[in-house]
Amino acid sequence: MAALRRILCGGKSHVSVLLRREFHKSSPAALQVTVRDALNQALDEELERDEKVFLLGEEVAQYDGAYKVSRGLWKKFGDKRVMDTPISEMGFTGIAVGAAMAGLRPICEFMTFNFSMQAIDQVINSAAKTYYMSAGLVPVPIVFRGPNGASAGVAAQHSQCFAAWYGHCPGLKVLSPWNAEDARGLLKAAIRDDNPVVLLENELMYGVPFELSEEVQSKDFVIPIGKAKIERQGSQITLVAHSRSVGHCLEAASVLAKEQIDCEVINLRTIRPMDTDAIEASVVKTNHLVTVEGGWPQFGVGAEICAKIMEGPAFNYLDAPVYRVTGADVPMPYAKILEDNCIPQVKDIIFAVKKTLNVI
Repeated sequence: MAALRRILCGGKSHVSVLLRREFHKSSPAALQVTVRDALNQALDEELERDEKVFLLGEEVAQYDGAYKVSRGLWKKFGDKRVMDTPISEMGFTGIAVGAAMAGLRPICEFMTFNFSMQAIDQVINSAAKTYYMSAGLVPVPIVFRGPNGASAGVAAQHSQCFAAWYGHCPGLKVLSPWNAEDARGLLKAAIRDDNPVVLLENELMYGVPFELSEEVQSKDFVIPIGKAKIERQGSQITLVAHSRSVGHCLEAASVLAKEQIDCEVINLRTIRPMDTDAIEASVVKTNHLVTVEGGWPQFGVGAEICAKIMEGPAFNYLDAPVYRVTGADVPMPYAKILEDNCIPQVKDIIFAVKKTLNVI
């Protein structure tokens, strides 16, 4: 308010503008919430809402989670609802899947999804296929969640994106949140779903704050699985991304706007089932498409989007081939300069847009 006093003689319009700013800073309607805290809130509310929900994984209880996503939950809900497990993904994932078959709603945390490879038989052959093979008699309401994709300086065995891996398998729903709203709404939807759901978080996004509206803060707020969101309206080219790459697309769109290139940015949110209708509607409007992802190019999420557009009505509206921006087709190097060149950057998206529009 000191700034307000300093400009009291500066005119009515200046005062009203500053008053509005001060009001919005203190207004309870919108909060700055990190992705980590959004996930924590969703877990807290769903554990409280349904006594069948429980969380298990390595260090999720007494240590508050390797990434502090489960901070405070063990103290609040106790050993029966928040359980530390041995370092055995195959073992505790099997326990979780069996619990889901028996009527509980487990949330199974992998310290990173790279370690989910140790439990791949439980995730695919047990969780994903049982609902179908039992003719709908045995639902498996389980959530597999944890950090996915490249982090920083952790090399090849800790830097894979599993969106395409799990998106390939019928029986799973696969979600990939970007911001705090996505994290909160998608996790709550996943916990309430009767199907096995894979929630692919991003380690580098955990500490990033985003504004949450009053609506999103509601305990009843969920994001429908299978619906993408247009983060930025545009008319000349469509950028489709998921997870951290959505932010890169928005940054690239802001830079390109200064050059009178108008980008529409779509946040996929859900990898499977994919919101093909939203992508097609955007392509019909913009006539150009660039896909962006952190995973490898071969058989990737972008490749699937290309195929869907090729096979559908939107193909006739394309004025240029679809361009994919992906991670490099190599195991992730450890050296930072090589790592940076293996992960899609804003400059790579800008180049792809200009190439697609033939303005280079």
